[in-house]
Amino acid sequence: MPTLKIASWNINSVRARPHIVEKFLTETAPDILCLQETKAHNDVFPRRMFEEWGYPHLALNGQKMHHGVATISKLPLEEDLRHDWQDNGEARHVGVRVAGKFRLENVYVPAGGDIPDRDENPKFGQKLDFIERMTAWSKDLKEPTLIVGDFNIAPLECDVWSHKQLVKVVSHTPIEIETLKRFQKSHDWVDLGRKFIPAPERCFTWWSYRNRDHTVNDRGRRLDHMWASPNLADRVVGHDVVEPARSWEKPSDHVPLTVDIEI
Repeated sequence: MPTLKIASWNINSVRARPHIVEKFLTETAPDILCLQETKAHNDVFPRRMFEEWGYPHLALNGQKMHHGVATISKLPLEEDLRHDWQDNGEARHVGVRVAGKFRLENVYVPAGGDIPDRDENPKFGQKLDFIERMTAWSKDLKEPTLIVGDFNIAPLECDVWSHKQLVKVVSHTPIEIETLKRFQKSHDWVDLGRKFIPAPERCFTWWSYRNRDHTVNDRGRRLDHMWASPNLADRVVGHDVVEPARSWEKPSDHVPLTVDIEI
């Protein structure tokens, strides 16, 4: 049965890292690439670069300097939609239908600042509210859907290098984890990362730039996710975390994820 390979990657500025994007596309050859934190408004997004690499179909939701998501495809994309789950106009979502078969939602959840208290830190409250709006949307989903992106939450104890040291650090706090669990339960989403790499096996997708060599202490977190509707998850036949990308020249602090879906 034919398959589609879909990739997701927080690239941390697409215009600053064309060399590693090209390397990834050459070596992995996904049919569709979902990027987060593109940091490029639609009118300066490097569209021609992707067209030359064989990806002529783009769904963009960009913003000057910050945020931004893009879905780039070899295949035609249908129903290019954008949800303002941040409720302030930030470019953090783009959704499409793929091959008339399923929806593909590309999302960049806010990081949430440094203090895990919505009263002291409004950004943290915005993050929680963002996920609650996603949850309200998720409850009404009818068709098969794959949601991918930087969720900025590591939900399991084994999704961080030290649960004890990070339990009060934004991205791994109990309130964030409970909020994300409500989102997962709202549609019975299948966490494909942990379907293919069962807990407590090590699985990280992000390492801070503070460590020049991320492998020395391996202080990673699983912040990036690919989740599928129950009626799509059984058609997912492969998943990979492309960890070597964290050591490429001028890397993103995140690495790409891929899934293979039977169509």
